[in-house]
Amino acid sequence: MRITLAQTSPRLNRSNLEEAASIIDAHKDKSDLILFSELSLNGYLLQDKLYEDAWEIYELGILKELSHDIDIVIGAAVKDLESFRNAALYFSKGKLISKHYKVHLPNYGMFEEARYFKAGSSFESFLTRFGKISMVVCEDLWHKDVHEKLIKENPDYILSLVASPARGFSDSGLDIEDKWYEIIKTVALECKAKLAFVNRVGFEDGLGFWGGSCIVNEDAKIVHKLPRHKKTVKTFEI
Repeated sequence: MRITLAQTSPRLNRSNLEEAASIIDAHKDKSDLILFSELSLNGYLLQDKLYEDAWEIYELGILKELSHDIDIVIGAAVKDLESFRNAALYFSKGKLISKHYKVHLPNYGMFEEARYFKAGSSFESFLTRFGKISMVVCEDLWHKDVHEKLIKENPDYILSLVASPARGFSDSGLDIEDKWYEIIKTVALECKAKLAFVNRVGFEDGLGFWGGSCIVNEDAKIVHKLPRHKKTVKTFEI
């Protein structure tokens, strides 16, 4: 399986769809699956822009079309009836075949997601040509009960879409990076699954996102890794 990690720098507008489509088109002949970060079609600090910029699924037809050639996993703010969701979307063979609504919405410190989004309520897996896949969005993985649910789902692959700001600087590096790698290694080992982690880069209203996207194998080893703070799109064989 060839997987492309798309560590991009989304903007707070709808132009992200055009950029994502361009990236996907450039990699569709050399990759089987491309994975973007949390809210990569919208930017993170949407606040009241959410009501204008959230996507209806029918507006994402270009992703359905491109998914005839490559499976696509992307994060977006979507409208769900009268509510708004922080969603991970999986497109394949011209269809949206699965979606995960972020369950754990942070609402402390710099985070205000619970003010704007409606939380999801479940963690599921689905079958693809690569095997069984589960999707999670950022804060979901910080909760032990989610680890237990993923173990029960028994996926072959866990796809983690993240928008993690840099914080907790120390002499040894970035504390949040160390914590994230500890979490995803633990989950991969617990589930005996390969885990792909994509974190965005760039700046929004004083927040800087650190990137460091990676792939972890079933033995909790990081086998591929992208740089910090640098927009990078790269394909790996796993």
